[in-house]
Amino acid sequence: MGARDVRMASGTGRWIVFTTVLGSGMALLDSTVVNVALPHIGTDLGADLAVLQWTVNAYLLTLAGLILLGGSLGDRFGRRKVFVIGVVWFALASLLCGVAPNAGVLIAARALQGIGGALLTPGSLALIQASFHPDDRARAVGLWSGFGGVGAAIGPFVGGWLVDGPGWRWVFLLNVPLAAVCVPVALRHVPESRDETAHGRFDVLGAVLGAAALALVTYALIGAAWWAGAAGVLVGAGYVVVERRRGERAMVPPSIFRSRQFTAVNLVTLCVYAAFGGFFFLAALQLQVVSGYSALGAGTALLPTTVLMLLLSAKSGELGERIGPRIPLTVGPLLCAAGMLLMLRVGEDASYVRDVLPALLVLGFGMTTLVAPLTATVLASVEVARAGLASGINNAAARAAGLIAVAALPLLAGMGPEAYRSAEEFGATFRRAMPMCAGILVVGALLAWTTLRTPAAAADCHPECKVHCGVTAPPLDPGEREGPGPGS
Repeated sequence: MGARDVRMASGTGRWIVFTTVLGSGMALLDSTVVNVALPHIGTDLGADLAVLQWTVNAYLLTLAGLILLGGSLGDRFGRRKVFVIGVVWFALASLLCGVAPNAGVLIAARALQGIGGALLTPGSLALIQASFHPDDRARAVGLWSGFGGVGAAIGPFVGGWLVDGPGWRWVFLLNVPLAAVCVPVALRHVPESRDETAHGRFDVLGAVLGAAALALVTYALIGAAWWAGAAGVLVGAGYVVVERRRGERAMVPPSIFRSRQFTAVNLVTLCVYAAFGGFFFLAALQLQVVSGYSALGAGTALLPTTVLMLLLSAKSGELGERIGPRIPLTVGPLLCAAGMLLMLRVGEDASYVRDVLPALLVLGFGMTTLVAPLTATVLASVEVARAGLASGINNAAARAAGLIAVAALPLLAGMGPEAYRSAEEFGATFRRAMPMCAGILVVGALLAWTTLRTPAAAADCHPECKVHCGVTAPPLDPGEREGPGPGS
């Protein structure tokens, strides 16, 4: 049974879904649970706030910078091969995180984790796309996204339980036994596939320049180093020059931005996910440092947002297809902004039912309203053949936005290096940061209202991932062409 021949009812089909969910779930779990562990990491390693920022951002930096390259490597050298390498790489980096003796090793290991994530995250979906018969592909992708959504929803709960129980290191060490199950199953049951039309050189220089520009700007914001910011701008300009010269051979072909709709929806994405990245980084700290929650309590407290997305994201996508993207992508960010402003009520004596839960419910409804229509708009704003590339660019943009927000918000809110050790200081700066996050969301809503229209291509390509609960980025989605798929 070769590529594109596997049926969902077969044993091979079930094994493919199992191993791809397990592999991508490792990366998804890490992106949601690490925030909950941050106070304990800081205390155990004697680290300041900058180390906590880098613990989050080192991972996002390499993941955002290399995720497009990771997908291309799978197409060229074999999707199963690159996926397995990514899982092994991610597990070894997780092991290094779990045994890290100091902050420097932990940050370096997190950067290595991001490289593994950039290999396995696009590879997991690509394996499903390449393996299943066209008649079963949508169902397989639906199971993949659904089970992934369940994993994202329970991630903060599991992370909190691990942090309060065996300790924060097990947030990372858990990935090792998961990989030990995933890799043998993949090698035995998942057929190899590659894109026989892939040719030419990889845009390694573009990937390196893009990641370097993000790294320098991040360092400038966290370390208040103006020279790094200036260098980041120069490297970023070099990245633009290189991509323009390479044209269609570039990792991010400039021609894709000729679509005004695609450019507009990516600007909305930058605003939305910058706010989300900053919020979830600070909210997990606020609940523990100021409100006195345990790690398990903080993780459980944040569950309503992901549970609402798990239950309602498919319905939101259907509504967006009926009424177009303009209203959902305007109302959604405004609801999220309201939820973040409601978080101003969360202080030292906050009641969960009276103060925390209403804010997270409003935020969750806002996220549910906007994420599925955002993905659909990205796919519909370009030619069907470029839908996968468009989704990858949008995913990378969202992660880069979160990266910059985690670096910039503490600086803009005036958080000192030891702020997270003081309930009074952190609470005061949190109250300054939430209106900033809300303001970014309002800007995103205004952009959506003034720039987005229902694309003419909307009838040609629809999202295949119906369920999504990730709070760090929209789903990677190659889009499903209306009518018979290839090979049917």
